[in-house]
Amino acid sequence: MFTVTEFASLNDVQPTYRILKPWWDVFMDYLSLVMLMLALFAMTMQITKDQVACLPLMEESQEAAGNSLSPTATGIKTDLDYQQYMFINQICYHLALPWYSKYFPYLILINTVILMISSNFWFKFPKTSSKVEHFVSILCRCFESPWTTKAVSETACEDSEENKQRLSGTSFAHNKASLEGKEDSSNATPSSPMLGGVVSADKPIAEAPISMPILDKKDGEQAKALFEKVRKFRAHVEDDDFIYRFYAAQTIFKTVTFITMLSHTSSFLVQIKFVHICENDVKSLVGYDRFFCTHNMAFMLDKMLICYIALMIMYGIVCLYSLFWVFRGPLKEYSFEKVREESSFSDIPDVKNDFAFLLHMVDQYDQLYSKRFGVFLSEVSENKLREISLNHEWNFKKARKCVTRNAQDQQELHLKNLFGLPNVVFDLTDLEVLKLEKIPEVRFSAKVSQMTSLRELHLYECPAKVEQTGFAFLRDHLYCLHVSFTDVAEIPTWVYLLRNLRELNLVGNLSLESNRMVGLESMRDLKHLKTLHLKNNLTKLPTNITDVSQHLIKLVVHNDGTKLLVLNSLKKMINLIELELLSCELERIPHAIFSLINLQELDLKANNIRTIEEIVSFQHLKRLTCLKLWHNKITTIPSSIGLVKSLESLHLSHNKLESLAPALFKLPKLRHLDVAHNFITVLPPDVGLLLDLQHLDITSNKLEVLPKHMFKCTKLRVLCVGHNALTDLPEAVGELVQLTHLELRDNCLYRLPSQLGNCRRLRRNDLLVEDHLYEMLPVEVKESISRDYSMASTSAL
Repeated sequence: MFTVTEFASLNDVQPTYRILKPWWDVFMDYLSLVMLMLALFAMTMQITKDQVACLPLMEESQEAAGNSLSPTATGIKTDLDYQQYMFINQICYHLALPWYSKYFPYLILINTVILMISSNFWFKFPKTSSKVEHFVSILCRCFESPWTTKAVSETACEDSEENKQRLSGTSFAHNKASLEGKEDSSNATPSSPMLGGVVSADKPIAEAPISMPILDKKDGEQAKALFEKVRKFRAHVEDDDFIYRFYAAQTIFKTVTFITMLSHTSSFLVQIKFVHICENDVKSLVGYDRFFCTHNMAFMLDKMLICYIALMIMYGIVCLYSLFWVFRGPLKEYSFEKVREESSFSDIPDVKNDFAFLLHMVDQYDQLYSKRFGVFLSEVSENKLREISLNHEWNFKKARKCVTRNAQDQQELHLKNLFGLPNVVFDLTDLEVLKLEKIPEVRFSAKVSQMTSLRELHLYECPAKVEQTGFAFLRDHLYCLHVSFTDVAEIPTWVYLLRNLRELNLVGNLSLESNRMVGLESMRDLKHLKTLHLKNNLTKLPTNITDVSQHLIKLVVHNDGTKLLVLNSLKKMINLIELELLSCELERIPHAIFSLINLQELDLKANNIRTIEEIVSFQHLKRLTCLKLWHNKITTIPSSIGLVKSLESLHLSHNKLESLAPALFKLPKLRHLDVAHNFITVLPPDVGLLLDLQHLDITSNKLEVLPKHMFKCTKLRVLCVGHNALTDLPEAVGELVQLTHLELRDNCLYRLPSQLGNCRRLRRNDLLVEDHLYEMLPVEVKESISRDYSMASTSAL
């Protein structure tokens, strides 16, 4: 005899797995349990009452003889003992009774066990059970996580606040926006920047309620761990559909099993009989070989079989429905569209394959599980959690400690590789420069208006969002903005609406692989922009630059080695004072530059310029004072350079010059001359004509002698002649009484003239020469230089 507990393990599934058992699986489990109880009841009845009762069948002659002997008796007289009847009953039970009448309870038991195993096998099979167990564990933790409750509560509060303000504050905000539109026609658009995009100006900003529950550190760490587990589980499960295929195969197996069992057992319904004829060879023992037997369990077995078939039919109907559900819809795709509509997390991604199938199964139990689980698939949710953790970590004392003084003596804060912008930053009211680097979630709330000293902002690969109130402050107070990006779409749209912006630096990719230009947004609202710095890989200047061409005074294009082909838009920048075209692969000086009549400084560094014959046209640029042609491939300087009378600073270092044109030394205003890193062998005596020369750099050339006429340039303050082949430094160097910096390293000098003592402004740390040459100077000269150095150090202290 078997007990119920001995079969309970067949249906023993962990309680947490119930969330993956849809109603049909649960119903089939209950049907299987009823069939199991039916089998156990039948087995109990069979053990206690299952037997046959048999009487011998005699021939007619025997019956007649018996009747003649006792004409008054009724029935058949057999003259058999009780033990003989017991023997015959046992023999006939095994020979005459069909097998299904004897083993029907065991058949039900076997069928039920098979159905139970096939219903829950996917929870036990190693390749599926590991993923299922992991999924259930994560799902339950996500469902019960305090962060889930907080996120859902915030969504409900935001919806409530939005509905409230939609009823009460819309008209007021709309009127306010209309007034602002009249104040500035350039901003008279139906939208204003908010949260990095374009948001209606008449929609008030819904701040999070102050009474929201605050997550403690432990709960926050657990939530971050859950985000990581969900991410890894998704990567592990989403690429395969083995669980779906296994469940489908299991459902098909159950259906085939049900059909087989039903067709097999239903045939027994008409074959179960109460009366049986038993024939056996026991005549030598009892005197008879044919017996008439009755089966006392036949009636009960017939009713039990009817009940069993009814249960099987119900089981089959449910099984067919589950088979229909498995194949009718796209169970390998799951969309969180409804969750996105009901929550503030619009970035919850759709999932596929086994991940999607498991979520479909969970929905059959309770859709709330998927809704709460979706919180941990949202990057916005994860970023909010990180923001809370970040604000726990950063306090005012820590933020103040990170503030430094930059080269311009401004208070500067540089934050890098954080999860977001700590709220405490907005409390640094005296901060002037804010640098944010590689921070994935930057949001300027209304609190940014507290930073009344903020004038410069750096965003290095930081997709920044700004609320409407915060934007109004930045629009009026921000003067300098640096934006570094990898895709032009990463540039916040509100950047182009900062009407008081003076300087804009854009560093990133503005060209596609097909060499087609990527356009910037319109810059017409940047009415006060004076400096524009573009470090990109442009093939032509963006057309929208013309929006600021009338008031732009400085343009820097750093093309990072990409050839800049079209420069016609430069002609419209008539007020341009400074122009830098760096690493643009220019082969000649662009003609468009000659139209810039107000140009004062031109820098064509790191191009591919070989000849500068066009320099003659610079004579029309009456205000040009600084010309930088360094890091090119220029071999000669044309004599027409002498026509550029306004030139005060000329940079020709890192070229291929072998000589200097005499016309170069006829520039009356030239004060800075840099021809370092060339192949110059002789410095012409005409250099003495540059009476106003203050800075001369001829480092890394092939000079062997310095002309004495050079020392007529008595206004020289910086003289760099290191890395040459000089063998002697003329004594006339003492005439350079204003000299403050002298570089003589890596030459062939064997001594230094004592006249260096006349250079009263020269200090030891500005005299760059080998130590042994310095030690050879007279004592009084060294003391003079050292004394000046000591006095300078003392005054500095």
